[in-house]
Amino acid sequence: MEDLRREIFEKVEEYFKKRGNNPSKKIGVAYPCFDHREVNQALDSLLDVWISQGPKVRQFEKEYAEYIGTKFGIGCNSGSSANLLALTALIQSGHLNPGDEVIVPAATFTTVISPLLQTGLVPVFVDIETQTYNNCPDAIENAITEKTKLIMVVHSLGCPSKMDEIIAISEKHQIPILEDCCEAHGASINGKKVGSFGLISTFSFFVAHNMTTGEGGMVMTSDEKLYDILRSIREFGRLMKYEKNQPRFYYKDECLKEYDERYVFTNIGYNLRMTDIAASLGIEQLKKLDDFNMLRGEIAEFYTRKLCDYEKYLLLPNIPAGYFHSFYGYPVIIRPDSPFTRKELVNFLEKHDIETRAFMGGDLSLQPAYRNTPCKTPFVMPNTKLMLNNAFFIGCHPSISSEQKKHITNTFDEFFSKIKI
Repeated sequence: MEDLRREIFEKVEEYFKKRGNNPSKKIGVAYPCFDHREVNQALDSLLDVWISQGPKVRQFEKEYAEYIGTKFGIGCNSGSSANLLALTALIQSGHLNPGDEVIVPAATFTTVISPLLQTGLVPVFVDIETQTYNNCPDAIENAITEKTKLIMVVHSLGCPSKMDEIIAISEKHQIPILEDCCEAHGASINGKKVGSFGLISTFSFFVAHNMTTGEGGMVMTSDEKLYDILRSIREFGRLMKYEKNQPRFYYKDECLKEYDERYVFTNIGYNLRMTDIAASLGIEQLKKLDDFNMLRGEIAEFYTRKLCDYEKYLLLPNIPAGYFHSFYGYPVIIRPDSPFTRKELVNFLEKHDIETRAFMGGDLSLQPAYRNTPCKTPFVMPNTKLMLNNAFFIGCHPSISSEQKKHITNTFDEFFSKIKI
C-alpha cells in the first residue's frame, strides 16, 4: 500500500511539472498558486480517511499561530466565519454586549460589517486615510463615545493600519482591538505581524488571498478564556475542557447526571469547522507565504516604478517606513482633477485582458444592505468618498509573468498616450 501511495504522489508531481502555472491569457486580480505539494497533502488526508476536522487542522492552527505570534489559532471555514466567531466569543466572554458600538472603516468588505449586525452590535463607520487605505486614527478618536466597546481594524489589501496610534487610542479609552487581517497574511510593522497587535484577530484563506485553503479562515488570540470559548462555539457549543483521567459519562451538574461529556453543550454555537483537506493546503501554503509575499512586493515595486510618471493623475501606494505591505492587490486611485474617469481607465485595462476590481464596497454605508440598519455614520468621510468613486486595484500575485507585468504597464502607457494630458 505504501508503494501505491508513493506512486500516486509521484504521478501528481509529474502532472504539475507538465501543466505549468496560470495558463490563462487574462491577467486576473488573483490566482491560486499551488502545486503537487498541496495536492499530495490533501490526498494524504483522503487516503487516511480524515475528511473533516482532525490532526492537520490542529497542525495548521499551531504553525499559523507561531507564524503570526499568538498563542492560539482556531481554524474555521471562512474569513467571514472567523469574524462571526470572534465577535460571538467577545460577547460570550463579557467583553461586548448586544447594542454596543464598534468602530469600523467605511471603505472595506461586507464580511467586516455583516457579522457585527448578525451578533446585535452597532457598526459606526469612520473615514480612512489614503496612505494606508485603513482606519484613520483621528477619525477613530473622534468617533468614540461611552457606547464604544470595540475598535475593529482592517488591514486593507495587505497594508498594515497605523497600529501604534490606534493602540494608543485603545489604551487611553480601554477599548479592545479586533484586527481583520483577511487580506494581510504576513504583513508587519517593524517585524511584528499584523494579527498579533489586538486582543483577537481574524484571517481568511479564500482562493484569491495571499495563501489559500480554497475556503477557510482562522481566529488568533493569546487569551486562553477566549480560546476556550472559540473552540466551543466553532463546534456546536460543545464542552471542550474535558476533565482528565475521567471515565466516560462523568459529566454532572444540577440538571445532568453522569452524562456523556461529548454531548454536553456549554455555549450557543455554530458548525464552522475547517476540514483536514483544507488545512492540508494551508500547511503547505504557509511554507511558501513569505516567498509569495516577496514576489508580490517586487511586482508592486515594478508597477510603481513604471507608473510614477503619471502621479499627476494617479495616487500610487506609499508604504510607511517600517511597514511590510503584503500586497493582496495593487491599488490605484485616480486623482479627482484628472481628465479621465475610473470607468474609462478600467474599461481600457479590461479590454486588454487586465482584470480590475473596485476598492471592495467603496463606502459600505451607501450599500443597499446597510441603508436601513442600525449602522451609524457620524462624520463626513471625504477619503472614503474618493475610494468609492476613484479607486480600483489590479493583480500582483506570484503567477504574473515578466511578460504580463510589462503588458500591464505598457497598457497604462497606451491609455495615457491616447488622452489629452
